Amino acid sequence: MENPENIRIDKFLWAARIYKTRSQASEECRKGRVLINNIAVKPSRTVSSGEVIIVKKPPVVFTYKVVEPSEKRVSAKLVSSLIADLTSGEEKMKLDLRNVAGIIYREKGTGRPTKKERRLIDRLHDDIDENL
Repeated sequence: MENPENIRIDKFLWAARIYKTRSQASEECRKGRVLINNIAVKPSRTVSSGEVIIVKKPPVVFTYKVVEPSEKRVSAKLVSSLIADLTSGEEKMKLDLRNVAGIIYREKGTGRPTKKERRLIDRLHDDIDENL
């Protein structure tokens, strides 16, 4: 087992449940979406206590502070023992707005809207046009 001070960032992001798989965490590091102290990092970068991690998951930018580095995945209830969430309320509101407007924002590759979704979209557009 490694020294707690020599934990790779991709392992830590996976262990803290920020990403579902370690390969996703590695890929996001390579794309430059993971920053430590405002510097883009490679997946092999080690993480230590007290460092600030910025994770870009468009449209939201999450900010975390490392409390205790760990390479073992913990349950969702124990994540707070590994990281402290410093994400601003404004950034979290972006996520809420995205969820409220769920049918308007569609992920690339999800295909065409269903008949029900299309009707809801038309109703929303009609409501917006009436208010203008």
